[in-house]
Amino acid sequence: MQDLIAKVDKAAVGLSLLCVVHCLVTPVAIVMLPALGSTFFEDERFHYLLLFLVLPTSLFSLGLGCRRHGHFEILITGIIGLLMLFLIIIVGEEVLGETGEKISTVVGALIIALAHVRNFKACRDKNCNPPKK
Repeated sequence: MQDLIAKVDKAAVGLSLLCVVHCLVTPVAIVMLPALGSTFFEDERFHYLLLFLVLPTSLFSLGLGCRRHGHFEILITGIIGLLMLFLIIIVGEEVLGETGEKISTVVGALIIALAHVRNFKACRDKNCNPPKK
């Protein structure tokens, strides 16, 4: 089970970092390659897809990890990051502005990534599921 938690944590960190890279690189890439602006990466559906992938992955991994190592604050940290991303999609650029939306998204994704790194370390340190002899 520890291997599964570790793999899902790594996948969730990767998805969170993909979100950060998307927010930071896409505007620069669009300036350099204007045709990129008409692709799926700039479409709002890409944000929904990322959240659709990050939400269950994070809840699954952090929930299992919390049950194993007992650090409830790690789960809460991840949920705060997820709620932040969810709220950003709801209020969007209209309320936050383009820069505010990007900064908020980066912060939310980094919070989620931090929670997964802490979850991974807590499981490893606690040896949540010792190897079979």
